[in-house]
Formats: sequence, C-alpha cells, structure tokens
Amino acid sequence: MKKAGMTAWRVLVVLLVSLLAFGMLLHYGRSTQTFSRLGSQGTEVTKIQTKLKQMGLYSGKTDGIYGSSTKKSVVTFQKQQGITADGIAGKQTLQALGISGGSSAMATGGQGKYSNNDIKLLATIVSAEARGEPYEGQVAVASVILNRVEHPSFPNTLAGVIYQPGAFSCLTDGGVNAAVSDSAYKAVRDAINGWDPSGGAIYYYNPVKSTSKWIFSRPVITVIGKHRFCS
Repeated sequence: MKKAGMTAWRVLVVLLVSLLAFGMLLHYGRSTQTFSRLGSQGTEVTKIQTKLKQMGLYSGKTDGIYGSSTKKSVVTFQKQQGITADGIAGKQTLQALGISGGSSAMATGGQGKYSNNDIKLLATIVSAEARGEPYEGQVAVASVILNRVEHPSFPNTLAGVIYQPGAFSCLTDGGVNAAVSDSAYKAVRDAINGWDPSGGAIYYYNPVKSTSKWIFSRPVITVIGKHRFCS
C-alpha cells in the first residue's frame, strides 16, 4: 500500500508540473505574439493602412481592422521590399514601413514624440479649423497636420507645419483665439495614436468657403462633414 501511495503521489507531481509548463507556454505564446495579422484590430493596424495608402498600395478604409484587403496590400509591399510575403506585419515589415514598436509606445506624458505643449497647440488649431464638424472630422483635421509633419514637402516639426505662412486661416482671422473644445484634445490624442479618418490626406478644404482654385485640383480621398480631404 505504501509503494502504491508513493507511485500515485509521483504521478500527481508529474501531472502538476506538466500542466504548469503547458500554462507557461500558452502565456508566453500569447504575450509575445503581438504582430498584426489577418483579424487583428487596433492603432498599429491603422498605422499600417495609413502607410500603405500613402504608398498607393492600399485603397480601403483606414479603420484599424486587418482584413483581407489589408493583408493583400501587406503582401504586395513585402514582395517589393524582398521580405517574406506572408501577409503578417512582423518586426521586419513594420521597420520597412517606418513603424516602430507597438501601439502602446504612443502613450506617455505628452504622447510619444509630442509634448503637452504640442498637443495644446494642435488642439487649438483643430478646435478652430473644425468647429461644428463631426468628431471624426476633427480627428481627420488633426491627422492631416500630423501627416504633413511626416511628409517631405512640409516642415518636419508640428510648429513648423502649423505656422507655415498661409497654412491655416484661423491664425489670421482670429478663430484661433476662441476657447478650445474638449473634443479637440480627444481628437488630437486619437490622431496621435494612429486613427486617421482622412485616409492619409495632407490637405483639406471646405468647398463653400475656399477661394483657392489650386486646392480644387487635388485628388479627393474622402469627405467628412463639410470638409474634403485630399492627397
């Protein structure tokens, strides 16, 4: 009886150790598998879609949902870059796209590379330029400004883009002096975190108010509220 009891105890110990090891493997797999792939959702996916759209490789919505069209565009990009074309946005693919880290890298004191003063400045412009627009339109205006910072045709700082002569009428017509709405701050943070309803646009205008013939020649990506967003 004593020997049988010892044997049963050893079997139980082995079973418990096996279950613990299996649980650790599951946890490790879940915690390290952070690459965006078919079925993924979030700000990293939005960044991927935005980058691919800017390259002319993706024509769908920048909705943060990694669907079949996003995967197809990633595969095309991977083939161009000589990366294994598996449709998964792994580390090498993200680096080639110019996307660093995961979406969590954007959530500190200011936000990412933007200070609290930057956020305040951007919110002031968004509030003035998109007053009365739907929330998505406010995010889109913020996104256009951020897209310009990353675009080679514009200054590479937020202040440089905002204060570029003639860039924003609210700086000259007094609109910038109005109180900044709470929604503008939220819109700015959403834009910084990767949501771009503008689809990668670098221009926007209200066709009722605009007097520039040139802006009407720009290809329209999307229309939100009273604004047309263009490339």
